[in-house]
Amino acid sequence: MQNAAPSPLYITMHASDNVAIVANDGGLPAGTVFPSGLALREQVPQGHKVALVDLPKGGAVRRYNVPIGYALKDIPAGSWVHERLLQMPDARGLDNLPMATVKPATPPPLDGYTFEGFRNPDGSVGTRNILAITQTVQCVAGVTDFAVQRIKAELLPKYPNVDDVVALEHSYGCGVAIDAPDAVVPIRTLRNISLNPNFGGEVMVVSLGCEKLQPERLLPPGSIPLVDQREAAGAVSDPKLDVVCLQDDAHVGFMAMVEAIMLQAQQHLQRLNARQRETVPASELVVGVQCGGSDAFSGITANPAVGFCTDLLVRAGAAVMFSETTEVRDGIAQLTARATTPEVAQALIREMAWYDAYLRRGSVDRSANTTPGNKQGGLSNIVEKAMGSIVKSGSAPISGVLAPGEKLKQKGLVYAATPASDFICGTLQLAAGMNLHVFTTGRGTPYGLAQVPVIKVATRSDLARRWHDLMDVNAGAIADGSATVEEVGWELFRLMLDVASGRKKTWAEQWKLHNALVLFNPAPVT
Repeated sequence: MQNAAPSPLYITMHASDNVAIVANDGGLPAGTVFPSGLALREQVPQGHKVALVDLPKGGAVRRYNVPIGYALKDIPAGSWVHERLLQMPDARGLDNLPMATVKPATPPPLDGYTFEGFRNPDGSVGTRNILAITQTVQCVAGVTDFAVQRIKAELLPKYPNVDDVVALEHSYGCGVAIDAPDAVVPIRTLRNISLNPNFGGEVMVVSLGCEKLQPERLLPPGSIPLVDQREAAGAVSDPKLDVVCLQDDAHVGFMAMVEAIMLQAQQHLQRLNARQRETVPASELVVGVQCGGSDAFSGITANPAVGFCTDLLVRAGAAVMFSETTEVRDGIAQLTARATTPEVAQALIREMAWYDAYLRRGSVDRSANTTPGNKQGGLSNIVEKAMGSIVKSGSAPISGVLAPGEKLKQKGLVYAATPASDFICGTLQLAAGMNLHVFTTGRGTPYGLAQVPVIKVATRSDLARRWHDLMDVNAGAIADGSATVEEVGWELFRLMLDVASGRKKTWAEQWKLHNALVLFNPAPVT
């Protein structure tokens, strides 16, 4: 006996919406009649919008109770509403915004949740125990990679408490306007990544020698935390920067360079291997949330579940960062209203204005963000995409703002300003100090980071089924009706504690999938 075909289903986000999302796998054909009596005038793909009422030319098309566009012609009820039928609204101005006007009741703290982490000398906590080798310039990447492969094969097995060895490869360091004002962004990004909690305070640098970004400029005195007990006792006031310079006369031949890197790495591996996991409160989590390969279900399933989990983390005393400036720009009024103080609201405006100016210099605007895949997944424009992206931030007050590359120094919900590019956003959240990453996707992406665990959340059950060994959580169960936002949020929260403790590995970790670090460099290249 065959199972009956599922009933036609659409999803609205607000009672005032005049479009809805077709939820059925594969979409629905023309002539389909919904339980409400609405009949489709044409085939509508899954995730795409159907007009619930007649939409007049020039009328606002509302989703999330927000005008996501204006109809370019009359659109009868039951029609497929796609980007070619919409005029995108202008960006909201950055003046006359509500400033710290939302004052929600403080929810009770979420006590008693812990994970097993690595406590660092500076008080931060790592979820992994990794030797990271910083590079001052792209020129040394090949030599460093060769050395890292030998370290993994020959040395790492001797140090079972060390999870991995990673090279912090990047494309910066020379051929750039190193003294330009915006050069501060890539420099502080690389500096702060080198000090990420998952690296245990061990700092090792490979330099070429002639590059503009000299080691002492990248990591000046006072920037490296004290590591061992002798230093902590005051015998050494400022630890010496550990640098292997490939142009040093002592290196005769390629293998001499490689062996020098291996020799220095062994000292760091010995110290890292002595570290043990210990029970720490969930407040030591520093979580970055991000989305990529988004579709119309991102704002219905995965991002709301992440937002619910964000609220749980904030209640537990943790730090959570949301980002992606172009993907929250159209919700700036929501964000400034949620700021804890007018000063935090003003900092949000500062970052939006900075990015507006950055885009204007390139003769583009925020509309350049939306990808072909976003549109195939039902997102008509950046306004619609932004409304679904912001949901990852939950409902907690926004307590702080970071400029690109800055390091996080507080708990609670923080806006870390980054481009929306998956790779650049992840790199900047690493610099801010995240020790766990959550990434939602609707179209699907094998994105991962070598430096922190990345938990992948699928927006649709079809994606979770097809990519069963790449997705860690299926938020599509929310659209299917087999789980609630709250249930998936709790599932994600508990998985975070297990992953942070090393009890579970994410699929990206198991397959050792990771993307390259991509530094955000708004300064000129020379």
